[in-house]
Amino acid sequence: MGNPPELYHRILNIPRETSPQEIRAAYKSLVKKWHPDKHPPSSKPEAEARFKAITEAYEALLDQQENRAVFGVCCNDGRAGDKAMACGVVGGGGLGGGGAHIARTRSDDFGARMAPGTPAREFKKVYSSGNSGGRRAFAEFSSSIMRKAPPLERKLDCTLEELCHGCKKEVKFTRDVVTKNGSIVKKEVSQMVLVKPGWKKGNKITFEGMGDERPGCLPADAVFVISEKKHPVFKRVGNDLVLKAEVPLVSALTGWSFSFRLLSGKKVSCSFQDEIICPGYEKIIKGEGMPIADQKGARGDLRVKFEIAFPKQLTDEQRDGLAQILRGCAWD
Repeated sequence: MGNPPELYHRILNIPRETSPQEIRAAYKSLVKKWHPDKHPPSSKPEAEARFKAITEAYEALLDQQENRAVFGVCCNDGRAGDKAMACGVVGGGGLGGGGAHIARTRSDDFGARMAPGTPAREFKKVYSSGNSGGRRAFAEFSSSIMRKAPPLERKLDCTLEELCHGCKKEVKFTRDVVTKNGSIVKKEVSQMVLVKPGWKKGNKITFEGMGDERPGCLPADAVFVISEKKHPVFKRVGNDLVLKAEVPLVSALTGWSFSFRLLSGKKVSCSFQDEIICPGYEKIIKGEGMPIADQKGARGDLRVKFEIAFPKQLTDEQRDGLAQILRGCAWD
């Protein structure tokens, strides 16, 4: 097959040190996604090229795994050439041509690891390394995998309520599409985006292959980036909600009550009758913040921060009265 192993790993989207079981799992997942029969005519050529490339990469990596295992058993002392011949790994050598036997076993049982319902003889006919069509499809795909058009990014504005409860939003955008004669035209498309409760600013939703098209390249992805609209009452800090409450100085000293509504619409009341609200005082209401994404039932906290509103001016009489009152207060 003659291609670098790095390319095969990239095609299957797996790290270099991967077990045969993990290679098979990656292969099964990808062939289900890219089987040509599951794609409409418009994307079928791309699916066929990917399917063939994925299959060739899978077989090549398993060949390498098996060869490594054989050499590991037969050639522990490093004399690969002679012992490989002795084990029958090299075609036509040692033990009556054992290499040919290994190759036949490898090829014959590969059909069992292919996509369900595909006869092994069909695989050999289409995907064999001697088939020019298979090699061409692999070359086309392996070269295009390096040449994907840049992603098409768009902002998705969401209110704090939408990010709290989750929502569905239909988004419309324009993308470049390559026609049959190779020209590029603008096409307006729409997608439905599912915003999950607890998502934050910067979360990305990606639609593979729905971005701009360029001749000779894979279609770009369409990426929507969550943007949070400013809220008139609350500010989000991580998973917490912050509410700023301005308290008149006289109320901060003598007692104060106020109420507000959460993003859910629930009404909450706070009362301070037996305590003094100091500058910088913060009241924490547990579990009334934003939902925590992917943690069912978990929520952040609501933090109410109080700002003391001091009078802008005082009369001499008021100053004298305050001085007399405050001199008798305990300051510890």
